[in-house]
Amino acid sequence: MPPEHKLAIVGYGKMGRLIEQFAPEYNFAVALKLDEFNNAAFEGVTAANFQGIDVAVDFSIPAAVAENVERISALGVNIVVGTTGWLHELERIQAAVERRRIGLVWSPNYSIGVNVFFRLVSEAARLFSGEPSYGAWAWEIHHSTKKDAPSGTLLKLVEEMKAAGYPRPIDAAASRAGAHPGTHEIGFDSAADTITLRHTARSREGFARGALKAAQWIIGKTGFHEFKEVLFQ
Repeated sequence: MPPEHKLAIVGYGKMGRLIEQFAPEYNFAVALKLDEFNNAAFEGVTAANFQGIDVAVDFSIPAAVAENVERISALGVNIVVGTTGWLHELERIQAAVERRRIGLVWSPNYSIGVNVFFRLVSEAARLFSGEPSYGAWAWEIHHSTKKDAPSGTLLKLVEEMKAAGYPRPIDAAASRAGAHPGTHEIGFDSAADTITLRHTARSREGFARGALKAAQWIIGKTGFHEFKEVLFQ
């Protein structure tokens, strides 16, 4: 049987190509691919191009996300955002989603393992919140071409730790080198001992599959959602 739903890929780089590769497994046909050659000034986001599109997946660049969301939402198309580094535009994007009554899923990381890692780190932070002898750090490394540092995932981990009640400073650092797909590490240290929690990605495949899972989930829904709702609710 042919795929049931049509997908647009906005940002056809390494992640976009993986999305295209795995899309048929998730019942999607890639009907539109936009990149710097056909969408440099958002000229590719037109009603004609998005005719019949069920979901758009954005893995573009941070500076383009808010405008992409505003233009795509105006066409009534739901969106999955995998790009990071745009949270300073969060209110603008949430307003566009609400105004246009579309559905949007976002995550700094669509790996299922990373989203479980968020929960483990949050629980550890809660348990250490009342232990002042323990300090905390957050560190990550990614490939040299990643555009934002620290990563959106590391910033989200620190946010989750604070939300869990960890009251002390969390020293955060980032490294960029080679072709590393991504490692995130959270540590708690005292004079007595150290606990280290680490997630290491072996490839980008998990990110692509998670984004496609989110694209399946957001069809027919409205509102602004995080990937943890897809996985855990």
